[in-house]
Amino acid sequence: MSDAVVTHIAMPDGVKLAVHQMGPEDGAPVLMLHGLFSNAETNWIKYGHAGRLAEAGFRVIMPEFRVHGQSDAPHDPAAYPTDILADDILHLIEMLALESFDLVGFSLGARTSAKLLTMGLRPRRTALCGMGWQGLQEWDRRRQFFIDAIDKRETVKRGDEHFFAVAFMKTQGIDPVAARLLLNSFGDIDVEALTDIDTPIMVLCGSEDQDNGSAPMLAQNLAQAHYVEIPGTHMSSVTEKALGAALVAFLGE
Repeated sequence: MSDAVVTHIAMPDGVKLAVHQMGPEDGAPVLMLHGLFSNAETNWIKYGHAGRLAEAGFRVIMPEFRVHGQSDAPHDPAAYPTDILADDILHLIEMLALESFDLVGFSLGARTSAKLLTMGLRPRRTALCGMGWQGLQEWDRRRQFFIDAIDKRETVKRGDEHFFAVAFMKTQGIDPVAARLLLNSFGDIDVEALTDIDTPIMVLCGSEDQDNGSAPMLAQNLAQAHYVEIPGTHMSSVTEKALGAALVAFLGE
């Protein structure tokens, strides 16, 4: 069981997001954004990463995106305007009165973090995990893959490339109607706007993770970024203690 405190915070449109928090209330805030169809427990809490940051003195804030975890998953298309996830995080930052804070994202959380940087958000430090250069630019292909997985959720067989995505969605209790609406809300990212950002960035990725393209290339293309490699694939890297250790080392600098 997690010792995180969970609150539900309403966004301007009334959708409530579950926000998990750990660590001292007066600690330096770190905002952690999970991956697609995952949640705070799976990405950050279960394998000890949030706990390590809390033990290091950070106030760890882990919102769950709409349609994910304990957050609302409305079926109204109006709840999914373009870039709603980034807008939700901006509203949350304002509601929590966060000024100086760090930002960490895994996969979709990393994509959302990159989007926020292009929108002018300037965290003290940013960690982009499980993300490569191509993953910030080829969302149409990835979106279609997951839409196909939703369409096949009742018929997919082992051996199909969508099998594990379908299994993960079912395990996580993802609402397929809401998920389809959300997948179509992600706007393009102006990758050129990322290249000169002076925020210190760590690009962290599993050694066998190519799901979102080349992480080393992403680090090379960002002015203040460096690459850190840990063991694992896209799915297994979040289970590695090395992930939490790397975050503590980077954010503690």
